[in-house]
Amino acid sequence: MAQLWNPAYSCFTFGKVDLVPTVEEHTALLRCPTVQVDIIYSKAANAQAFVKKLMSITEISEQWVTARIQQQGDGKCIPWVSLRDLIVAHPDTKRKVDIFALSIYGLVIFPKALRHIDEAVAVFFDRLNKRVTPVPVILAETFRSLSACRRAGEGKFIGCAQLLLAWFHSHFWKVDKVSYQVFSESYSSLNEITTMSRRDDISEENWISLLRNLQEEDVEWRAHWFVPDEILYRFGSFDWVPLLGIWGAIGYAPLLVLRQYRSRQFISMTHGLAQSEFSYRKNNYKKKVQEISYAWKQIRRMKRLAVGSMATLEYKGWLSKRINDNVPGPNLEGIQSMEEYLKVIPSELEIIKHDFEKRNLELGKKDSTIGGGKNVFEVGCRRSKTRGREVEKREKNRGIRLGQFEDRLQEATYVDKNCWIGKGIIAVAARSSRRKS
Repeated sequence: MAQLWNPAYSCFTFGKVDLVPTVEEHTALLRCPTVQVDIIYSKAANAQAFVKKLMSITEISEQWVTARIQQQGDGKCIPWVSLRDLIVAHPDTKRKVDIFALSIYGLVIFPKALRHIDEAVAVFFDRLNKRVTPVPVILAETFRSLSACRRAGEGKFIGCAQLLLAWFHSHFWKVDKVSYQVFSESYSSLNEITTMSRRDDISEENWISLLRNLQEEDVEWRAHWFVPDEILYRFGSFDWVPLLGIWGAIGYAPLLVLRQYRSRQFISMTHGLAQSEFSYRKNNYKKKVQEISYAWKQIRRMKRLAVGSMATLEYKGWLSKRINDNVPGPNLEGIQSMEEYLKVIPSELEIIKHDFEKRNLELGKKDSTIGGGKNVFEVGCRRSKTRGREVEKREKNRGIRLGQFEDRLQEATYVDKNCWIGKGIIAVAARSSRRKS
């Protein structure tokens, strides 16, 4: 998927289709309370030391924490094994849950170091108790990692791949769902997505070809679990949404993907979006963080509007001329439909179904032959009867010959049956007669 990420516009560009995970979608996907949307995380200028943060979260002694902190790359971290042992042995149930949640954030959502929880994750996790929403942070690090992988052509994705695939699946597999389900307290879109079947029989080449040649009719623009109301579109002086992560910042333009809100698409303002990304290790980053934090206090929203065509003519003309930062365009030669791409490699179930239909067809042909060939059936019956009579006649003749042999044997035996010679002859004769029969 990183091959189709468009760093210039902070979105996925699939052929002539733009899609991007939005704050509203991830708030619904993660079931985060909407009252938390405006309370964002920002990196503190004078953050508490890593040791102090872990002591606050785990309520364990400084000596225990200091002995287990390690240096990984350019930052500090703590091994998952140490936290796992602490979860098992900790006497406080609430602290066990907190430590386990911290591990999920460090291993699954922000997996920077393998089997280790990074220092920045612990700093961010400590702020969640202050009702800070995790959505902008998750999106920021997802977009930054996609951009890094796209520019380098390779690299490790430092983001929640499972959450990104859940969002991806909701836009590319059209499903018939009733929207009122999302109002149920027991409804979970993530639980529903995890139970859906996946296509693991499609080669990587076919996936790339499919996504590069994607057509508008192949997209489920609005995820079935998402009920849009208002759209975040401007923050202070920014014409797009600035996002603060735990290692850096980036922005995205929700007006670029209005069709995901079931609204009419028009040309959006993206000035300065390509230069929105920066790392917290660069000079003057603290001033930029303050500007973005202040902008989140000046949020502007718009009501969604869907009338007429899903895209204006001006937008279509602009999209056809847009330069997509070296994102490969559609290959018009040998283009296939989505169904054809997905059926190139048949699944095991399809193979079984094909064999079953083939067998049924063969049995159907045999049934028609039997039903239409009455004479053939009658001839077969007559032949069977004739063979039966011949067998019966041979068995009758064999019985006659056996009886004649026993009579002659009795006549030829002149020794008394009580002597051993007579008994031996009779026994041999009996065995011979049994073999012949």
